[in-house]
Amino acid sequence: MSHRLIIMRHAKSSWKEPLPDHQRPLNKRGRRDARAAGEWLAEHIGDIDRVLSSTSTRTRLTLERTGISAGKVSFHDGLYGGTTEDVLRLLRPLPETVGTALVLAHWPGVEEAVRELAVRDDNPGWQGIDTKFPTSALAVLAVPGPWAELAPGSCRLEHYVVPRG
Repeated sequence: MSHRLIIMRHAKSSWKEPLPDHQRPLNKRGRRDARAAGEWLAEHIGDIDRVLSSTSTRTRLTLERTGISAGKVSFHDGLYGGTTEDVLRLLRPLPETVGTALVLAHWPGVEEAVRELAVRDDNPGWQGIDTKFPTSALAVLAVPGPWAELAPGSCRLEHYVVPRG
């Protein structure tokens, strides 16, 4: 069974108040962009079965603003500053009934996960990834086999977009 994996960077956060990094909220642009990301996902992806998110305030608020209605949402400390291996540890145990999963986290981990999981090909999205993986950016990867077999180089990039509101 094939699956789809969406890897998304949180929306733009605010530096207005002197808060610890983990507690920073979204700024005005971030709130707009998160909504735009949700609209893009609704139009191009449809149902999302599982969301795995960092525990930070900005990822929680990004998820809320997207309006995504997922079958199950969970928050993981390991996605705050996490690596590709941290992402794999969370995705491999997913049941095969999860067709589409979304990982919502931080840079540079999100960009590294896309680069490590997907094989580089002629998809024009790679040019955008090479330029920058900004806030609200998302990459959609085709996962050809079971979640349990997800490994570096096992996916294909379908889309790379930076929705803006």
